[in-house]
Parts: sequence; structure tokens; C-alpha cells
Amino acid sequence: MRVLYFGTSGFSYADWVGCFYPPNVRRQDWLVYYAREFNAVELNSTFYALPRVSVIESMINKTGEGFLFSVKAPQKLTHERQPEKVDFAAFVEVLHPLLEVGKLGCVLAQFPYSFACNRVNRDYLAVFRGQLGDLPVVVEFRNAGWLREEVFEWLRRHNLGFCCVDEPRLPGLLPPLARVTSDIGYVRFHGRNAAKWWQHEHSYERYDYTYSAEELQEWVPKIGIIASQAKTTFVFANNHWRGQAVNTIRQLRLMFD
Repeated sequence: MRVLYFGTSGFSYADWVGCFYPPNVRRQDWLVYYAREFNAVELNSTFYALPRVSVIESMINKTGEGFLFSVKAPQKLTHERQPEKVDFAAFVEVLHPLLEVGKLGCVLAQFPYSFACNRVNRDYLAVFRGQLGDLPVVVEFRNAGWLREEVFEWLRRHNLGFCCVDEPRLPGLLPPLARVTSDIGYVRFHGRNAAKWWQHEHSYERYDYTYSAEELQEWVPKIGIIASQAKTTFVFANNHWRGQAVNTIRQLRLMFD
């Protein structure tokens, strides 16, 4: 089996102090501490605002050889979907330091549930692909309407990876599929908190979930299939509230040792 990259969706969470980060570790050293255990991280802060290039360079210097970053595309590109070319250019500029040192795993483009499968949105995906050139891109759909063989084939033609997900088994959401449509295999564990998925006061509540070993074991053969078909496979846990993602990934990693 090829190398698997295990990590969490984000690393800079104050509620991880005590359950993952020791209280005496400074905030500016959290990534250093994180990278001692994991070989990849999903940068989700870029979804809300683009960091300065110097911030990305600092992150690079805090991680060792072989560590990779998945960078989440800004919400202006995936949720608002009325960007100018300069918006794409600004995002690509942020990625340059990672490209130069070989630490960019891929770009994650997470689209909302309202992003339905239709011609307009498929055309937008083609524009998105074109604006990012030959950068490695993985697409996460939240709407199960995209689960069609012609869509998987379209993704392959456009060299767009498919993000496999574990999330609540609710109508309209994606089931736990194992599909690969590019050189990159990608799996995100969101948790199965069905009660809070649509109705919550704070966004983190959606991802407040602790997986059992049995639930994670369901994914071992699926991840094996993905890794056998992809050149690079990323497995990220997004059930981040109070460090639950850390335990999710630790358990999964042990299942592949």
C-alpha cells in the first residue's frame, strides 16, 4: 500500500489545550507540536480569510520533511461563487510557498449542500478547474445529487479528485463511498451527529462527535481501496470539538500499522 497521510482539519483550536496541546506549549508552537505526530494538516482557516504569504512561510518552517498541507479554498470561490479572476489569483499566490518546497498536497474545494448537480454548477466547476491551472484539486460535495457515474467520469476528465466522507446518514447527504477520480484519494470524517447537523447554535456543534472503534473499522477496507488506486491518499478528521479529531486519526492510523 502506498503512503497514507493522516491529519486533522485544522490545528489551531483553543479547546485542544489540555486534551492535545500541553498548557505550557505556546500558541505559536502548536503546529510544531502537531507536526511531531502527524504528517499532514488541512488548513481550513483559508476558507474564511487568506493569510499573508509570510504566515504560510512560517507554517512551512514549523513542519518537517515530508509533511504536506491540504489548503481549503476560500468561501468566496466555493460558496458565494461570484469571484473575479483576481480572487483566484490571490488564492494561488498564497499557495506559491508550499509549491516551491513541495509541501502542497492539494486544494480542497468544499461546496455547500445548496450546490446542486446541474449544468450551471458543473460549468462553474470547469471554470474553477481552469482558474487553478494544473494545481491538484479535490472536490467535496455535500449534496448527494452529484453521485452519478457521469459525474465521476467528468471529474476524471477534468483531473478533479473526489472527496469521500463519513457524515450523518441523513437524506440528501453523501453515503460512505470509496471513489477515486484523480491521483489523489481523500477522506474526511465529519462525525455522525445527525441531531446537530442542520440545527445548531454554533457551527462546531455539527462536528461534535466521538467515533467508536467499530465505526472507524468500517472504513479500513474502503481506505485500502482508495489507497490502492491513488498515488497519494489523505485521511482527515473534522470532528474537531475538544480534540476528538485527534483521537479519530490516532485510532485510524493504528488500524493501518
